[in-house]
Amino acid sequence: MELSDIRREYTQGGLRRHDLPDEPLPLFAKWLKQAIAAKIADPTAMTVATVDENGQPFQRIVLLKHFDHDGFVFYTNLGSRKALQLSHNAKISLHFPWHAIERQVHVTGEAEKLSTLEVIKYFSSRPKESQIAAWASKQSNRISARQALEGKFMELKQKFAKGDVPVPTFWGGYRVKINSIEFWQGGEHRLHDRFLYSKDASEWTIERLAP
Repeated sequence: MELSDIRREYTQGGLRRHDLPDEPLPLFAKWLKQAIAAKIADPTAMTVATVDENGQPFQRIVLLKHFDHDGFVFYTNLGSRKALQLSHNAKISLHFPWHAIERQVHVTGEAEKLSTLEVIKYFSSRPKESQIAAWASKQSNRISARQALEGKFMELKQKFAKGDVPVPTFWGGYRVKINSIEFWQGGEHRLHDRFLYSKDASEWTIERLAP
């Protein structure tokens, strides 16, 4: 079979203007809840897109850890490629690919670092092994072999065996301040429904986009 022959119809429902709240967060919360109820694998997984100083885009998958009217929150190593790119250009894009329920959500905005208190609170809630892994991995740096990473992890596991794991100074998080959110609902015959919320000062405008 040719790749160009792979296609399917989207038949799970439509999205109409009268279905939309005045602000996007209630609809996002509803869709996320439905994605979780549908038992989608990793429903909080989102593609995070950043751009380096040469204009080269990069994408990777991270997990959404919180959202509210102040923005979308994720955590990372502050020495990682994404963090270094955000230090040069805070503009960022998020994408939630909920294919199983024929939906996508796309967010644009600007990333700002979380406060130390927020970082400590979340880090303390992580499983101890995940805390240790944060210390063991110099994210995005080249390593000689997996054994080097596993060896470092075991060394740190012994070091922190009897006490709490402190928050690494190179570990933190970001809040994505929202500029726009697009909701995409698959439709029959490729007549998908797309609505774009754009923020102007404190007001939201809603536009339908052609599929």
